[in-house]
Amino acid sequence: MSDRTSHRRRDQRDSEFLCRRCRRGVSPDPYGSRHRNHCSWCLWSVHVDENPGDRASTCGGLLEPIAVWVKQDGEWAVVHRCTICGQLKTNRIAGDDNPWSLIALAAKALSQPPFPLESGMCTQPGRRAESAAAGFRSSPSPSDVR
Repeated sequence: MSDRTSHRRRDQRDSEFLCRRCRRGVSPDPYGSRHRNHCSWCLWSVHVDENPGDRASTCGGLLEPIAVWVKQDGEWAVVHRCTICGQLKTNRIAGDDNPWSLIALAAKALSQPPFPLESGMCTQPGRRAESAAAGFRSSPSPSDVR
């Protein structure tokens, strides 16, 4: 890579950009991360990195936020899936990310479970819901013993 190309790429990284999904302006200052890698409003990203900050990917597809992941240290990360190649990526959240977008993404899994939620699903005929939950304990509760 020539010095001119390297300089141009560095300038592009350090300038405000328009989100390709929601078209809002996004600040290059990521507040808590070294590399701005997603829109702080809608959380969508563009598949430009192979490794954080390298801008080496040739895919260029939009990265859809599909989940949040709470790391072992308690820090949140957004899980993205590329709409072109299907690759999964994780990106640390930034301090200026829209908190409502993060909460909506976290709640999405609860609002769209991979199995049907039917009334009475957790109970067996003749058992109350509270006693059905007792089936998850290692020993029966007094109400379960007849």
